[in-house]
Amino acid sequence: MNYAQHPEGRERSGSVADFVGRRRELKELREDIARTGLDTLSGRKAKAPRARVLLVAGRPGSGRTALAEAFVREVAPQYPDGLLRVRLTEPGGEAVATERAVRTLLEGFGERTPPGAGEDDLSAALREALKDRRAILLVDDAADPQQVDALLPDTPECLVVVTAEGPLTGIPDVRPCTLGGLDPTSAVGLLARMIGDTRVTVDPRAAEALAEECGGLPAALTLAGGWLAAHPKAAVADLAKQLHEMPPGTTGPLGRAFRLVYESLPQPARRTLHLLPLAPAGYLDSHTASALAGCSVAAAQSTLEDFAALGLVRHAPDGLFLLPGCLAPFLQALLETKERPAEVQLARARMLERTVRLLTSCRAMADTDEDDDGLLREHLDGTPRALRFPDRRAAATWLDTRLPALTASAHLAVADGGLDTLARRLVSALVRALAGHRGTDAAAPELYGLHRLVLDVAERRGLHRERAAALLNLADLDAQTGRTQEALARYRAALGAGKAAKDPYATGRAMESVGGAYQELADWPRASDWFGRALAHALARGERVDEARLYGRLGNVHTYAGRYGEALRSWRAAAAGYRRLADVPGQAKALSEMARVQEYAGRPEESLHTCREAIELARRAGDQRLQAALQVRLADTLDRLGDPAAARLHRSAADRLLGDDPAACEIRSVSD
Repeated sequence: MNYAQHPEGRERSGSVADFVGRRRELKELREDIARTGLDTLSGRKAKAPRARVLLVAGRPGSGRTALAEAFVREVAPQYPDGLLRVRLTEPGGEAVATERAVRTLLEGFGERTPPGAGEDDLSAALREALKDRRAILLVDDAADPQQVDALLPDTPECLVVVTAEGPLTGIPDVRPCTLGGLDPTSAVGLLARMIGDTRVTVDPRAAEALAEECGGLPAALTLAGGWLAAHPKAAVADLAKQLHEMPPGTTGPLGRAFRLVYESLPQPARRTLHLLPLAPAGYLDSHTASALAGCSVAAAQSTLEDFAALGLVRHAPDGLFLLPGCLAPFLQALLETKERPAEVQLARARMLERTVRLLTSCRAMADTDEDDDGLLREHLDGTPRALRFPDRRAAATWLDTRLPALTASAHLAVADGGLDTLARRLVSALVRALAGHRGTDAAAPELYGLHRLVLDVAERRGLHRERAAALLNLADLDAQTGRTQEALARYRAALGAGKAAKDPYATGRAMESVGGAYQELADWPRASDWFGRALAHALARGERVDEARLYGRLGNVHTYAGRYGEALRSWRAAAAGYRRLADVPGQAKALSEMARVQEYAGRPEESLHTCREAIELARRAGDQRLQAALQVRLADTLDRLGDPAAARLHRSAADRLLGDDPAACEIRSVSD
């Protein structure tokens, strides 16, 4: 089975194992899979077939996610191509961007997502990925039908199970399975699982009374059961009485159970609980809790384990904990009423600073194989032991499993507005860690979003140099995915920002990139104009490496435009530049291009001479593939000059150089 490589896409520990009751609802959902569509029943012509959508609706704390989990586990054998999960609402109540939700599902199927792709393109890619599959999508906590519609496969072979607070009008042919509280027997059974059968058997009526006080809500029962488990000498009847006698202002059964548990906590644990809503995307680990509360990592881990036992947080894979969405309003109220704004901001800053340090350590581990001079080891020796990773694999695993939380941290830091320096450091550290462990190409979808965050901060703070860098990075990713017009607009904007920052590197880079975009669009006059501007900029600054490269780019554009005289002058200047730099491979390639242009221009004798010179340089540089390509070009030219015997000799030389090289066919046709 396939599982999305995100915490929301993996198995959730405890959610199914602790499931009790709901036999009738499970039966209804099973029957609903095969139910005839409403369009068919009413006599209307059925629309294009889509996946069956099942909806589990219930208020927070009703156990809607647990029921959905139990159901998909039952029917999973009928869908051999995988079970994927995605959550559409953060624990704090914010809607998850549709783009992010679709990417989560696509990545779960191992599909690469192009950086910067829009919602429509991603939805189309998801439907394409699912069209020949029998898979289940578990879509948790949907806020509106538009969120769900973007994820729906076009194949009836797939099943989509959605959880939401109420009916999702707008999605046709969906009949919600609406949840209330558990029946008394199931509610008492859930309590018994948490506190043992003995205390329930001793006073079964008290257990029933407690279940009634909790309204049969699984979340309230979990809190009550957690409290009883932590107080083994307390009677079930006493707890039921305490809940019953709580002030009427306490919000519902869930609010009463939460207040009971909260008031039983020692003061340090209470303060930690106040700050948990600051956790990005509701994901917690010992480092996050430690930074928020200002305590040791060990103490934070112990506190989180205690919270999990009480039902205040849930265990998630990979050492993570998850804040239950149903408790978010109560936790947020505590944060706002119990903590001063300055303390909240300080806790957030501590958390972000800890994240930056962990990312820096994670990035450093990507270079462990290349630490010849010992600088990495020296850097790590200055890092506290709690922030170190034992090896590269552990660092990469941490980055993968924490990526949703790390990305959410970056978004929150930028949105805060008061922590821009930390936000910039955090985004920079995350970019470096992703590039170090995954490589720039593989990390491109995540990097695109991070560069947009840098752009947001730079524009808000008037940081022209940072704005230019972000625009250049975004434009490069646009160009790589074929969005050349978008890339061109961003390169032009980067040029303006580079000039405003008086940054010669950004200015020159933007000029060259504008030329490259016009070249991609086959607009040769504009491409040569912008490469010429970039060349003049490099000449004024004495940047010899840039000069040689830009002469070559001009030579290419002139060649494409058929201006062979200008192309030869540019390539000759490029070769001279590489010669002054003592760059033998660069000089050989420039002469190789000169030979090509001379042949195009109908000057085969000059092409032969230049080609022989280039072959000698390629030999000195040890570039056998270039030597072989030039030998093939020589052979083609000799054929045109009427010397087939000499041409065969050069082709044989090319064959000897290539041997079993898989690129041989490409090289042998280099002059075509």
